[in-house]
Amino acid sequence: MLNLVTLTSFAMKKSILSLFILTFMFLQLPAQKLKDALYLSNGSVIYGKLLEIADDKYKIQTSDGSLFVYSSGEVEKFIKESPGFDRRKASGIGMALEAGVLVGSQSSQLDAPFSFNILVNYTTDTKNILSFGSGVEFLGSSFTPLFLEYKRLFSDRKATPFVFFRGGGLVHLGDEDADEGSYPYQYNYARDYKGGASLGFGTGISWAGEESETYLSFGYRYARTSYKQRDYNDITYTYKNNYHRLEIKFGFKF
Repeated sequence: MLNLVTLTSFAMKKSILSLFILTFMFLQLPAQKLKDALYLSNGSVIYGKLLEIADDKYKIQTSDGSLFVYSSGEVEKFIKESPGFDRRKASGIGMALEAGVLVGSQSSQLDAPFSFNILVNYTTDTKNILSFGSGVEFLGSSFTPLFLEYKRLFSDRKATPFVFFRGGGLVHLGDEDADEGSYPYQYNYARDYKGGASLGFGTGISWAGEESETYLSFGYRYARTSYKQRDYNDITYTYKNNYHRLEIKFGFKF
């Protein structure tokens, strides 16, 4: 019978494969998205959703919610096409979804703990992004991270590297966890998990689309957890876990 460590290792390998598949899918999204395009006689091109053509007028709504009406004399042609990259978001509130693994060779239960986060962010001056995030991470048990992140883009181009700094803590989810019941845990004494500090910094690369961006990051990650467990002599011990890992994450920001 497969033990818990073997099953977890298998699950992590599947998670890494899924991560690469999602990366490929998300990178293809900008190229597949078509929009209505009005080519105007003054040389401008308006992208958005064409709402109506009536009374010799074209009514189109752009991605920021603005509504424009043009007479047929102002419009040279109307087609559907994938808009080219214009510019990155200059400012405003957004959200991001990211998933990844913590890779490293050290003594711990998991070779590559998996994490999934949701971030609410605010962009200023195009290149500065401040985020608050949370989600779930599995570090021997399930934890919720709570953190602040500052990201600095190197440029406002479509593809640009960036650096990031992240700090916060981990909160344990759920009640005490029982061991799997095999040596050396044959007594099935529950583990009372506690969270701890979580810090990270690193670099990555971002690819911007018209309304969203994808990114891949690599960085150092430190995480601390602990648990208390009673043994068969009715003595309670405290065990501390310190993770020093390479964190690899893929994200989708919109």
